[in-house]
Amino acid sequence: MVSGINHVTFAVRDLDRSFHFYTVILGLRPVARWYKGAYLDAGGHWVCLNLDPETKSGPLGEYTHLAFTVPASVFEAAVSRLRAAQVQVWQKNKSPGDSFDFLDPDGHKLELYVATQQDRLKALLNNPPKELMLFPIP
Repeated sequence: MVSGINHVTFAVRDLDRSFHFYTVILGLRPVARWYKGAYLDAGGHWVCLNLDPETKSGPLGEYTHLAFTVPASVFEAAVSRLRAAQVQVWQKNKSPGDSFDFLDPDGHKLELYVATQQDRLKALLNNPPKELMLFPIP
């Protein structure tokens, strides 16, 4: 039934601040912007910013987050740019491969990640967790 992820929307309290963060600091490509929102491109994937006065003011306690793919060749430079922007780190990397977990200006949990799903599956197979089940890929 589902054929893919269509878009991700982030509720934001300050559109100017978030637009700057996602385009200048994080490097997403701006596609459209208006008084209450913006469309951005993240490597062919649609990210929407939506101005919302009800936006939370900090991170949720849960693990839910969005990971952006970053090529290994630019990972260190991307992390350096985020650190220079004084982003808040929400957890230290526990995953196989290079990863950097940080918050956006509204406390949404984000990650820069170099590894692929296949890399993660190999890591699972090297140290299988209890009740691991693998499913065939069609």
